Amino acid sequence: MLSSLFHLARPLIHRMDAEAAHRLTVAALAAAPALKPAPDDPVLTMEAFGLSFPNPVGLAAGFDKHAEAIDGALGLGFGFVEAGGVTPLPQPGNPRPRVFRLVEDEAVINRYGFNSEGVEAMARRLAARQGRGGIVGINLGANKDSTDREADYAILARRLAPLADFLTINVSSPNTPGLRNLQAESALDDLVARTLTARDEAAAEGKRTPVLLKIAPDLTLPELDGMVAVARKRGIDGMIVSNTTVARPQSLRNAAKAETGGLSGKPLFAASTRILAETFLRVEGQFPLIGVGGIDSAEAAFAKIRAGATLVQLYSALVFKGPGLVKEIKTGLAAQARRAGLPRLTALIGRDAAAIARGEGL
Repeated sequence: MLSSLFHLARPLIHRMDAEAAHRLTVAALAAAPALKPAPDDPVLTMEAFGLSFPNPVGLAAGFDKHAEAIDGALGLGFGFVEAGGVTPLPQPGNPRPRVFRLVEDEAVINRYGFNSEGVEAMARRLAARQGRGGIVGINLGANKDSTDREADYAILARRLAPLADFLTINVSSPNTPGLRNLQAESALDDLVARTLTARDEAAAEGKRTPVLLKIAPDLTLPELDGMVAVARKRGIDGMIVSNTTVARPQSLRNAAKAETGGLSGKPLFAASTRILAETFLRVEGQFPLIGVGGIDSAEAAFAKIRAGATLVQLYSALVFKGPGLVKEIKTGLAAQARRAGLPRLTALIGRDAAAIARGEGL
């Protein structure tokens, strides 16, 4: 039903300003009674970060920036939802327009710049839905004008760790000036250490919330070496690979490709999947990975798993294919496991990572 409604409404939605359409979609999900999706096929169950996921398909950060529509999103059949990014203090983000659809390319460029209602608004919404179930992560960012961005992440971790199932350190958004400088090994080491300390202080009153690290697809391999080294040394619980890219593939056709910001969607698939494979090879099984970037089909999601992802996330493809894509991907992944004669997808994680890192197998 939802898929049919989307296809009927898509021409109207795509005539709207991209950000206005996004806000309308979030508001509709927040206002509508949450659906109860059919139970997932047991073959899709995944274990990661000490959590049991009913299926590996998650909603990426950036869709529900303010944690307004978590239950509505879970009702679409996602195995987990990541809300945010959230900053300690409210901030408006960058001037509009700041979101652009590249329809011919099935891509989106955004330069939101961490528009956020702030940590206290986020905390109130998360507290209000405690006990409703579903796995919910929160993406953490720094205020644009902060004089101590490392402290921003610690503030967020301390406040939100008791309210979330996992937290993500996002130092890879291209839309906050200087933020990606925190990916440098020495800066990242201090930031991660302070964030984990804050998480542990919050854990003294209850659960120890997993902390993940989200990285850019534009890293050089030496830069990736440094980030993985920090993650392993500090005991990060997982990594998310990857954020949007500042690169502009020559294949892009839409005139909006000239806009500044992070590119997501189908053109990001190959680059993000290769950096995922490179990360998997460096992590050596110490912690799980979430694969993000260009997932628009079951085949694309399965490629991420073959490259090393335990879980996957999507967002941009929903703009072009609608909510029915979630069920389509889950059905396709279950079929892949059964085709391989496996009771679970777990055995296929990273199967082709070495080949994909060499640029083969995609």
